[in-house]
Amino acid sequence: MTLDPEIASTLALDGGPKAITVPIPHVRDAAGRSLGAEELAQLREVLDSGTLAYIYGSKVAKLEAAFAKLYEVDQAVACSSGTAALHMALLYLNPEPGDEVLVSPVTDMGSVLPIMAQLAVPVFVDIDPATHNMDPAAIEAAITPRTRAILVPHIYGAPADMDPLMEIARRHGLFVIEDCAQAHLTRYKGRLVGTIGDIGCFSFQQSKHMTTGDGGIVIANRDEQFGRKLRLCMDKGWPRDKGGRDHLFLAPNYHMTELQAAVGIAQLAKLPDMVQARRAAGQSLRRLLAQDPAIRHIDPLPGSVETYFYFPFALDLDQLTTDGAGIVRALQAEGVEGFLGYPGPIPLYRYPVIRDHLTFGTSGWPFTLPGVTVPDYNGRVCPLAEAACRETVLLWWNERLTTAHCDQIAGAIRKVLDHYRK
Repeated sequence: MTLDPEIASTLALDGGPKAITVPIPHVRDAAGRSLGAEELAQLREVLDSGTLAYIYGSKVAKLEAAFAKLYEVDQAVACSSGTAALHMALLYLNPEPGDEVLVSPVTDMGSVLPIMAQLAVPVFVDIDPATHNMDPAAIEAAITPRTRAILVPHIYGAPADMDPLMEIARRHGLFVIEDCAQAHLTRYKGRLVGTIGDIGCFSFQQSKHMTTGDGGIVIANRDEQFGRKLRLCMDKGWPRDKGGRDHLFLAPNYHMTELQAAVGIAQLAKLPDMVQARRAAGQSLRRLLAQDPAIRHIDPLPGSVETYFYFPFALDLDQLTTDGAGIVRALQAEGVEGFLGYPGPIPLYRYPVIRDHLTFGTSGWPFTLPGVTVPDYNGRVCPLAEAACRETVLLWWNERLTTAHCDQIAGAIRKVLDHYRK
């Protein structure tokens, strides 16, 4: 797209006209979400039944069955959020206090909080700069006698390199949890992510490929691997099928409601089309920006199918006269909604909860448990991740974006980059 010379001449940040002249759909409202008659029909059935609770209704069970069928797995347990799904996976594994779980620093804090909640220690593994997912070589180097599991996020809708990761995990006897919060229907060498490791965890939060507002689901092909049923990890350790009350182990209440499941049933039916629409728009914008020398695209692995949770691109800051934050400020002023770095301009271990051990009272557990050694989180624990956080721009993405929207977004990006080129 070629911008009108008047629009291109002065940044909106400096008082010029915005490059974006049409409303851009966003996941925070109806413009960027596919919610309508199908969801209303499912919700009406729940309201007419008078049963909003999972333990008395049928919608949660129907959503679980449909998700298990789509992913061709034996077990699917719905829950209250993606973070809850990951916590269920950790509850199922039941690590000892001080056990280590390898995880990426380029993910949501929801990937790490469940590790700490079980008094296990998150060990941050650096990324592959080409994909921003965990680097299998760094995983191998991080394993110690205390390592119990690998929690691998599939970031931005693109898969981590699972074959070498699984080979390492099996050789060392490690449990693999796939965090698929950003990777609905993402494929790795023909296989759906979430079905490759031991457990797959998904989120249905507002911005995800399908949404129930909040919510999540856990899938697996084996249950009771560690003497616990997955469903009990969601339901206070309560085996309701026995009748009466019993609580077999410490576990929270992570119930999904019938209202959430009703929306989820309708959304799941639309999921393939919504994912394809995200991909089509993402590929369109990628083509429009393909030749820009200041941009390095974050490419998916060969043989994979990425599903564009965000639209990410890295900046070659050596070619620009401002930093990543300056580029993002200028883009926002032009009407392009995005942000710098994931989860932000610093990796997860620099946030106070981890850096300053702000966990259980003043104990600092699990970081201060006997025998536990952690790095100085103010240091460069994962230098490649730190660089990615400084250099990567992420644009909010959704299934309602068209080629016309992508033309506008590409024009705004070029306008900003042209202004700051050396």
